[in-house]
Amino acid sequence: MDDDSSWRFRKQLLLVDENLMAEEVAALKFLCTDLLPFGRLENVKSALDIFQLLMAEDYLNEEDNFILAELLYRINCHSLLRKLGYSKEKVQECLPEKGRVSLYRQMLYELSENITSEMLKEAVFLLQKRLPKQQSALELMILLEKQGLVTDSNVQVLEELCVNVSPDLLEIVNCYKQAKVSLPQQENTLPIKESSLSHTGDVRVLANSQVTSFQSLSSNINDNKAANLTQGFSEMHLELPGGLNNAKNESKSMTSYKMDGPHRGFCLVINNVEFDGSLPERKGSCKDAGELERVFTWLGLDVRIYKNKTSREIKELLESWQHFPGHKDRDCFVCCILSHGESGAIYGKDEVLVSIRTIMSHFTAKQCPQLAEKPKLFFIQACQGKEIQQPVPIEADAHVPNVPSTPQSVSPSESIPEEADFLLGMATVDGFVSFRHIQQGAWYIQALCSKLELLVPRGEDILSILTEVNEDVSRRVDRLGTKKQMPQPAYTLRRKVIFPIPKEPPPSQQHRGF
Repeated sequence: MDDDSSWRFRKQLLLVDENLMAEEVAALKFLCTDLLPFGRLENVKSALDIFQLLMAEDYLNEEDNFILAELLYRINCHSLLRKLGYSKEKVQECLPEKGRVSLYRQMLYELSENITSEMLKEAVFLLQKRLPKQQSALELMILLEKQGLVTDSNVQVLEELCVNVSPDLLEIVNCYKQAKVSLPQQENTLPIKESSLSHTGDVRVLANSQVTSFQSLSSNINDNKAANLTQGFSEMHLELPGGLNNAKNESKSMTSYKMDGPHRGFCLVINNVEFDGSLPERKGSCKDAGELERVFTWLGLDVRIYKNKTSREIKELLESWQHFPGHKDRDCFVCCILSHGESGAIYGKDEVLVSIRTIMSHFTAKQCPQLAEKPKLFFIQACQGKEIQQPVPIEADAHVPNVPSTPQSVSPSESIPEEADFLLGMATVDGFVSFRHIQQGAWYIQALCSKLELLVPRGEDILSILTEVNEDVSRRVDRLGTKKQMPQPAYTLRRKVIFPIPKEPPPSQQHRGF
């Protein structure tokens, strides 16, 4: 029995190791700096090496694998949590009591995640007399520590860098300093192993119910990746001193993506209305496509509409846009797909499924460098579940018999590439149908266009707008009062997406002659 348990445990570790890339292993190594002997950690070459060290120090074993769950959570590998028997929500719940990554280490890692390539170039230039050339922001943090320029009690160099490179980043450092000052009066200290001392001299203290969330304090960088893919500071709950409550409120002014370039960006609308086999015509979808074209043109994007594309044509189309050099001068990218669908996929005109993850993966920083660090927004109007009886005039974007289904359910968060700067707006939650009026268009698309027109002029960001869309659609009901729908956004955005307020009135007002 014990052998079976040990075998399952080591198999879990092997599966996690096989799914981690070199950059993620480097991040794990960095986050473990205050937990493991530095000399041994320097020789780490793989995730398995890290796991062995954690087991040797009794942080990781068959009975308790939470340290690994915490590490995966912090580096944004939430899809791997299931292999350990955890969910993102469960990790968040356990962090106040069981979290082990030091506040200092979290702060440094959070900074490295939010330093763009341009910021890194400036930082290297400012520090070139002190540091050798390095290739990543994480390496910059490591070198600063090795040179003794940054410690848990001295972050002055980081402050000076932030002021000169990006003042917005200064808030992460300030949040760390504030929490560090307030912890000693309120902490419940747990025993610390000798090996918990790093070369920086940082001792990690755990506070149970009285520790606060760095993630909420630094919401200017990662306000709520938890609505999809939360990463960042320790989940803690601290009654802040009066001055810090003000700092917490001020920190809510999250930085926004750059939206002041010569061109806003491109918006693709793939509108599949007619199909080659048994899938029914999607009446009313052309109204949705027209509304999307009007609204996104009003927002400053160059809209391109493609109608009735096969699965192969969709892939070829995305590949051509993936390599389009004009993205370089654009602020963002938007792609709207209107079609029938299944869990985690949409149908081409030929009734062959195309994975949503495949669609989005064309535009990762690696595949499309021109869009690196720019927001990429995808809106999918399609069912994500089984066919239901279709009342008139409401139709469901569902599949029909004799059309193959996807082999397994895929949630929206799993559809997003595990890279930053993506947003996926789904018309419905996984497993359920979405509805479309045969004359007025889809509930989701119509609500999306309406809320964009209403809330962009008020300066609202896209996530706030999608929350309003959720409210709108959730209140709608078919004429029999029996059909409901709930949209679902998922994202890895690092900043707020706020479209500049257009000079022209919204399209709906233009049509009325206002």
